[in-house]
Amino acid sequence: QTLKGMSKKEQEKLGEQMNAIFRKLAALRDGSPESDEAQVAIKEWFDVLNQMGNYSLEAFKGLGRMYVDDERFTRNIDQFGEGLAAFMSDAMAAFADRNRN
Repeated sequence: QTLKGMSKKEQEKLGEQMNAIFRKLAALRDGSPESDEAQVAIKEWFDVLNQMGNYSLEAFKGLGRMYVDDERFTRNIDQFGEGLAAFMSDAMAAFADRNRN
């Protein structure tokens, strides 16, 4: 189901879920983006994004690159912790590479 098809309550729940994942990843950002902990958390991010749309591993990796290439993304994400956007980008690339068949 897409974001448009969600009720206000479902959208709020999704927003809370996303913020919780941002906070979880922010707490891990000083470690390795390839660590098991980071990869479990970034899989949660992948799963949440796939509730809203259909992200292939390649699209997920590309989105991660946008987190660092587009300063609007960087600014929004880094509100949760300095350097989070870059950490997520690296974790998303590692996740995509690791899960590619």
